Amino acid sequence: MIRNTTQVRVRYAETDQMGIVYYGNYAQYFEVARVELLRGIGITYAFIEKNGIFMPVLNLNCQFHSPAYYDDLLLVEACITELPVTRIHITYSVHNTDGKLLTSGSTDLAFINQNTKRPVRCPEFILEKMRGYF
Repeated sequence: MIRNTTQVRVRYAETDQMGIVYYGNYAQYFEVARVELLRGIGITYAFIEKNGIFMPVLNLNCQFHSPAYYDDLLLVEACITELPVTRIHITYSVHNTDGKLLTSGSTDLAFINQNTKRPVRCPEFILEKMRGYF
């Protein structure tokens, strides 16, 4: 399993009139956590794209348990529980600093050849970095 926790501070622009994080911003929080998870094992999106692969999001699931508010410090955990084949599945949990679960969710991303725009298997250079965690 690969796991990483990233801190995100809620900015004023990310809240609605009630001072609660607008639901659409959780996709961005998940992306920040996903990028840092991959960076933590030595893979950057820039490197992936330099090697001819795009990783579009195929689906996003999000469950809201409790609100987050302006200026809250959020702990966003991203987790990969199995080696990817043609897709990579990542789960997320968002907690406040008291440990309360605020939001949970997941994303599935595909591996796409930049030239053909067709799906491909997970590139070996990614699998090499991940194998030691499973």
